[in-house]
Amino acid sequence: MYEDFFTDSTYYTGEPLTTEMVRQAEETLGYRLPQAYVDLLKVRNGGVPVRKAVPTTFKSSWAPDHIQIKAIRGIGGEWGIDSTSGLGNADMISEWGYPNIGVVIGQMPSGGHDTIMLDYSASGPDGEPAVVYIDEDRVPRRIADSFSDFLTKLVPTAQFES
Repeated sequence: MYEDFFTDSTYYTGEPLTTEMVRQAEETLGYRLPQAYVDLLKVRNGGVPVRKAVPTTFKSSWAPDHIQIKAIRGIGGEWGIDSTSGLGNADMISEWGYPNIGVVIGQMPSGGHDTIMLDYSASGPDGEPAVVYIDEDRVPRRIADSFSDFLTKLVPTAQFES
């Protein structure tokens, strides 16, 4: 299902995902990760998606009608959501002032000024989180009701080129 999701670039890719890595990440983060996210990371543990744009009904710092992602973060390694390298979830929330509502899962072209997060504020730490876009104003804007819904909304960036 996800075999053609990522490009050939392995820049943001960690070691192959194991059940123990997922368990440790969930313990470290304090959240149950969505099954669709874990299933994607089983194919490749983070990386650059082929389809990088998500249409929006709001203006973002990126564009008037969409956002663009650079990578989906995996688990473990330098770029992992549980990393202690300064690039993990806790460090990203602290350094960039993102709201403490869940887990930073997206690497954006702006390098920290905006991001994509799993938002557990309505579901609680064991529920199914929504996916939100966090812009420079740090206000969460829902872009998908779940991670699997988020994956279906990703489209090629060429759709927005004029």
